Amino acid sequence: MDREIASVNHTVNIIKRSSINISGVKKIQNFNDNEFLLETIMGEMCIKGLNLEILKLDTYQGDVAIKGKIDSIVYKDISNKKNKEESIFSKLFKWLN
Repeated sequence: MDREIASVNHTVNIIKRSSINISGVKKIQNFNDNEFLLETIMGEMCIKGLNLEILKLDTYQGDVAIKGKIDSIVYKDISNKKNKEESIFSKLFKWLN
């Protein structure tokens, strides 16, 4: 069950590609020094870079600060994945009929 976070906004602030502050984070799903996978209120977010580490983690407010060299930020759109899965199933059922 997802826990409600105090922040209802989602913001991303990158400073000189050496640190990133993110609000609206529900949880950190996985991380290492090259990649962070976060669940935000706007979907999954993947941050890639070098020497990444957590500076701040506020689970109540949903704020995360990470330092290191930021190379990329990508959102994984959950709704598109559901639509693709539904279209695959709908095509399968059409084929079976």
